[in-house]
Amino acid sequence: MNALKALLISCVVLISGCSSQADEPLKIITNSWIGNSPLFYAKEQGWLEEHNIKLSTVVSLGESNHIYHTSNLDGFTGTQYEFHKAYAIDPTLIPIMMLDRSVGGDMVMSNRSIEALKSIPADQPIDVFLEIDSVNYPLFKDFIQRYGLANKSFNLINNDHLKMQHEITQKSTPNIIVTYSPYNHQLKKKGFNTLASTGEGLDLLVLDALYTNKESYHKHQHQFLALKTLVNRAINALKQNPKHYYEKVSPYLESASYAEFQQSLQTIEWLNGGISPSLIDRINEAQFPIRDLL
Repeated sequence: MNALKALLISCVVLISGCSSQADEPLKIITNSWIGNSPLFYAKEQGWLEEHNIKLSTVVSLGESNHIYHTSNLDGFTGTQYEFHKAYAIDPTLIPIMMLDRSVGGDMVMSNRSIEALKSIPADQPIDVFLEIDSVNYPLFKDFIQRYGLANKSFNLINNDHLKMQHEITQKSTPNIIVTYSPYNHQLKKKGFNTLASTGEGLDLLVLDALYTNKESYHKHQHQFLALKTLVNRAINALKQNPKHYYEKVSPYLESASYAEFQQSLQTIEWLNGGISPSLIDRINEAQFPIRDLL
């Protein structure tokens, strides 16, 4: 079945290759996350342009979701948390392409140890920087429950990750930051250490995928199919020549060095090649629909 689907996608790409420029643009928005880098690579290689696919990039997950709705775009990337938020607005929304699973790429960082945080008096607010309208929030809730901090007082400060960097440098230093790769590398240089992540200490399932609604899917079906092939092609290029891949995608990854880029790759599991039965069980438990995946 998978072989048949791959053959179908390849045929669609070949058939549509000459005429794709006549199609209406397929407009997608994404954010600076290591798991979205195949899209960045495909853009820099000129592959998206060949199929009239327009990719916009923003800093935050919440911003990506908001712009998708307000700017009449055709698709956006994000976790299943952003999907469920968007689905409440548009129940025709579907995941059509799995990108990756976070296995350490989403984390809670602090300039204090967990024991030091526990010792803070319950009536003394603990400053927390995070994107509230994103997967950062359930990650934070999972963290405080698992580590016995639910009785503490928290001052939640909603910032995207570039603003967080500015706030830390210019104004104040929070006690906790909920973030994701590649932003953790700069935070580590500022004295923040990872207390827990999706790879160690937290059991929260975090998946990244591309979403569209059914109207856009039917309108741009063969472009989405082409994009699936281009993502596979980009991941193969990463495996064959990671340094060249890094040089192409680094402008999108907030100044991460090559060594930091390689570390970030260890915190995700690519899902373009298929999903294991055990992970499918967890996805079903999370009520994340995967029946329409390419």
